[in-house]
Amino acid sequence: MSLAPTRQAPAFISRSDELDTDYAVFVRAPAASAGPGPWPALVFLDGDYSFDIAVDVDRTLREAGTIPPAVVVGVGYGQPFNHPGNRRGRDYTPTAAPEEPTSGGADRFLTHLTGPLWAELARRYPLHQESSVLAGHSLSSLLALHALFQPRPFFRRVLAGAPAIWWDNRSFLTLLKRFRDQQAALPAQLFLGVGTEETASMIGDLLLMEKQLAERPFEGLQITSAKFPGRDHYNVTPDLFSAGLRSFFASTDSEAHIHHKGTLLRSKLKSYEGQARDAKVDSK
Repeated sequence: MSLAPTRQAPAFISRSDELDTDYAVFVRAPAASAGPGPWPALVFLDGDYSFDIAVDVDRTLREAGTIPPAVVVGVGYGQPFNHPGNRRGRDYTPTAAPEEPTSGGADRFLTHLTGPLWAELARRYPLHQESSVLAGHSLSSLLALHALFQPRPFFRRVLAGAPAIWWDNRSFLTLLKRFRDQQAALPAQLFLGVGTEETASMIGDLLLMEKQLAERPFEGLQITSAKFPGRDHYNVTPDLFSAGLRSFFASTDSEAHIHHKGTLLRSKLKSYEGQARDAKVDSK
C-alpha cells in the first residue's frame, strides 16, 4: 500500500503471548482543557499508517465543534506492510484461506484488543466504552465488520471503508447470514464508505453486503453508506474517516449519506450492480 507510516512513537506496547505479537499502540489524548472525561476512544486499525490521518481528522472536526473530545488510538505493529512482524493477514481475517496458512486469526486478535489492550488503555485514560468507535480500511475494515456482528459487540460504532469482502471467496457474507439466522436485533451504528474510483469488484462486493443487510435487516442497526467522488482505494481515507466520525457524533443531511433503518437501501452505488456481477475478486 502506498501510504506513509506514522511519524509518532507508540504510547505503549501491548504484548500478546498467545499470538506471540507485540502491538504498537499510538495515542493522542485530549488536552487538559477538555476536562476530566470520560472520553470516547476512536480506535483505528492498521495504526502504523492510519494514525496520523486519524489525528488530523479528529483535530479538524474538534476545532469545528463537530465532534466531542476523544482519545485517538492507532493499533499497529511497528512494522510496514509485507514485513513478517506485521500480522494483519492473520489478525484481520475471520476465516482461513487456503493460500494464506496463517490467516483466520480475527477472533484471537479481538480477544486481545477488547481484553488486555483495552484494559491498559482504560488504565491510562478515562474512556467511555459505549460511545467508542472501531475503524478500519480495506482488510482491517473486514475485522471491524467481524467485530460488530457478534452476539454482544464490544464496539457498537463501526467505521468500515472499502471492506475486503473479497477475502476467502466472500466468506464473510456467509458468516453474516449465519449470524442473522441466530440473532435479529443489533443496536449499533455502522458507517460504510468507498471511493468512486475504487475497483468495480470492491464496490460491487460492498453493494452485495448492503443488499444482504437490507433484505434481512437487524433491528436497531443504523447504517450510513457513502461514496466519495474522485477518491480511490488510498486517497479516500481522510474523507472516509471524517464522514464516518461525523455520522456517529453529529446529525447531517449531506446527500453523500444514505440511511437504512429496516427498509431496503436505495443507494447510488446501485449503478455498479451490473459491473459487480461480472467483476473478478480483487486481491488487493
